[in-house]
Amino acid sequence: MAEDFSKSVDDGLKLAKRIYFGKDRSVTPPKPVAMDKTSKSYLPTAPMVYAVISDPRIVDNPDIPSYQPHVYGRCDPPALIPLQMNGIALEVNTYLETAFVTMSGSWRVHCVMGNRSCDCRLAVPMGEQGSILGVEVDVPRKSYCTQLITMEESNDIEKTSRAGDGGFLKPYIFTLTIPQIDGGSNLSIKVRWSQKLSYHDGQIKVIVPFCFPEYVTPAAKKVSKKEKIELNVNCGTGMEVWVNTTSHPLKEIRRQVGKLGFSYEAEVDAWSSVDFNFSFIVPSSQIHGGVLLQSPSVHDVDQREIFCLYLFPGNHQTRKVFRKEVVFIVDISGSMRGKLLEDTKNAVSAALSKLDPKDSFSIIAFNGEIFTFSSSVQLATTEAIESAIQWMSINFIAGGGTNILLPLNKAMELFSSSPGSIPIIFLITDGSVEDERHICDVVKSHLTNEESIQPRIYTFGIGLYCNHYFLKMLAMLGRGHHDAAFDADSIGPRVERLFTRASSTILANITIDALEDLDDFEAYPSGMPDLLSESVWTVSGRYKGNFPSTIQARGIFADLNNFVTDLNIHEAKDVPLDRLIAKHQIGWLTVQAWFSENKQLEEKIAEMSRQTGVMSEYTQMILLEGPGGTQVLESGRLQEALKVPEFQRLVIDPKVQKIMLVQKLGFGFGNVDATAENLPPGSEEVKLPEAAEIFVRATSNCCGKMCGLCCCPCCIRMCGRMNDQCAIVLTQLCTALAFFGCFSCAELCCSGQDGG
Repeated sequence: MAEDFSKSVDDGLKLAKRIYFGKDRSVTPPKPVAMDKTSKSYLPTAPMVYAVISDPRIVDNPDIPSYQPHVYGRCDPPALIPLQMNGIALEVNTYLETAFVTMSGSWRVHCVMGNRSCDCRLAVPMGEQGSILGVEVDVPRKSYCTQLITMEESNDIEKTSRAGDGGFLKPYIFTLTIPQIDGGSNLSIKVRWSQKLSYHDGQIKVIVPFCFPEYVTPAAKKVSKKEKIELNVNCGTGMEVWVNTTSHPLKEIRRQVGKLGFSYEAEVDAWSSVDFNFSFIVPSSQIHGGVLLQSPSVHDVDQREIFCLYLFPGNHQTRKVFRKEVVFIVDISGSMRGKLLEDTKNAVSAALSKLDPKDSFSIIAFNGEIFTFSSSVQLATTEAIESAIQWMSINFIAGGGTNILLPLNKAMELFSSSPGSIPIIFLITDGSVEDERHICDVVKSHLTNEESIQPRIYTFGIGLYCNHYFLKMLAMLGRGHHDAAFDADSIGPRVERLFTRASSTILANITIDALEDLDDFEAYPSGMPDLLSESVWTVSGRYKGNFPSTIQARGIFADLNNFVTDLNIHEAKDVPLDRLIAKHQIGWLTVQAWFSENKQLEEKIAEMSRQTGVMSEYTQMILLEGPGGTQVLESGRLQEALKVPEFQRLVIDPKVQKIMLVQKLGFGFGNVDATAENLPPGSEEVKLPEAAEIFVRATSNCCGKMCGLCCCPCCIRMCGRMNDQCAIVLTQLCTALAFFGCFSCAELCCSGQDGG
């Protein structure tokens, strides 16, 4: 899909050369850059809008006709011409480890005749673990906004609404198609999303995609180009904050304890050519943290009180990390063949090379069986690592089915449980299995043994056929983490990043005192993970009762010394705590809903998702159209409308408001059938449009009937004895039947379309 997108943009830039901008221009015509082997050159590196061109005849300057030679044919797939941008504003608000981003921009359909129209496609690259929260679009005479609805409501309106393009081009690139915008029109678009901050050596960094290509700069010299950035930092600690680096010339406008405010605004000749990058330091060499408390709003689905515990690892450069005993469990089933398995092998080899000589490791390859590198974990000497890499070259041969329970049980037997080391299971798979809930129960029984430090489980999923919620459940049970790759190119970098996190444990077996007396206490995740030197530690949740006035966090250092610290309690008056924990809460509740198969919990998640704008597996995004100059349907009014039992009452007036379904944005719960058939990730079947489905059904039915009538042995023998004249007559008869069959198919297709 990403390669097709890049090819369409390449075609669009070539098509844009037809446009004449006159002598008063500030930029040269767009020059397509050289595409690399992976066709990533034209993937957006900042929010972009494209004109979707199927008919190249409509491409022209809406103000000055170019009088170019006539173009015949159609673009299939449609070409994508990047629209010129007139203004951009970026607002970033950071809290603890999360950033909320709002991008507002204006684009002009500069490449379509004034009397013609085209669809426009919005593409928004988001930062690390980005989650789209909403889109608002305003154009002449029309406006649009996105909204989440439950899957039941989606099924109710699917027959009467339009199916709109949209979804994820890549896991971090959200796209949305806005239908039929007139040439020469301006689009005002506001996009909101959340993303995670990175943490390293005491430095917290936010990176927002903000690198615009040259060809989105308006051609006219006199067009005002204003670029604006606003940044607000709230680290929630009540401690001083130091600015480290910034990519743009920000001006400090506000400074308080633990809070900073910056702004930047300028008229520019060319748009930003670098991502927005800002880093800051909370100066402390020691582990420190606190608690944020907040009462729910009156509209909150969950009326329990909200809390968020956090710990900063500090920037103590000499703090010791735990020694590791790592067992890599690698899926070598038939679906992993080719580049997937080769990239996975290279990623495991790179992880082995980063082990300390005092660390230990082993490797288990599995399909329907298991293949073990060693009978117990071995010291990570140079010789042992070279032997392991050679063993993988021999044994990593894709084939067979998928059995995840066997290698997990075997891995538990390989650990030596030596003092001062932390056992780690590192599971990599691309498939789903039928006994996933049973596997979770078995793993849970393994982890209830009274050991000082139980095995940690880190899981890595490849593609959409594996059940990422099952893998998250395993990680939660094992106090580890989960990550994923949805294309082969990202396997290596993301495995390396997850293994780096697994290797950076500085505090284990964390517990929080004085919480056992709270009523109806629920934490996300329920098993508290370890504190890593590469991330801020957060655990959020809900409770009833009076929160203790003082609480303590406890844990174990790598040298087996105990750790105790008091956590300062703050009322989160200026922190949107409900929004801050929404994605975290919905994600972990979905894990629980999958495991328990609890329908009521699914409904609660859907309501939370719809209320907060955070995507879930139980909601679907829609695009609402209304008259221009007004909000499509105010948030409060829409929420009230969605609470009405009969969803039809949401459709106010088809002439004023239209509803378009956006493709489902969730990951799903895996595909056991695809795993059993050893289908490789990325071979998902694309759903045909409704008209195409009708045509396929009709033609299949015709062909089926003809085969039923014509394929008997007697008929075949008769045809073998037929003379030339009879063959000609039979051919003419078949031609006539085929004509009437096609006519029936066309009639069936047209009857299912409006205005047919």
